[in-house]
Amino acid sequence: EIMKSLPDDPAAEENPIALLEEISVVKSRYKLLCMQLEQIYIEQRESVKAIRAALGDTVKRDTHLNSFMEIDASVHSCVPVLY
Repeated sequence: EIMKSLPDDPAAEENPIALLEEISVVKSRYKLLCMQLEQIYIEQRESVKAIRAALGDTVKRDTHLNSFMEIDASVHSCVPVLY
């Protein structure tokens, strides 16, 4: 019915069938992009979680080392130096 009412050689912009096919392609690309973005979001979230955990471990080690260095320094300051 629609095809009968169209001119013999309509431009793609005027052809509703061509427009519907193009919309279908755009929808497919959109869905693919959404899936890719979802995967990127998941990977980014996991990366941030791993970075935070590593940073937390580093801070704990640094704190432990600093306390150890303070104890070591206080022990050395109590020992008389003989010349």
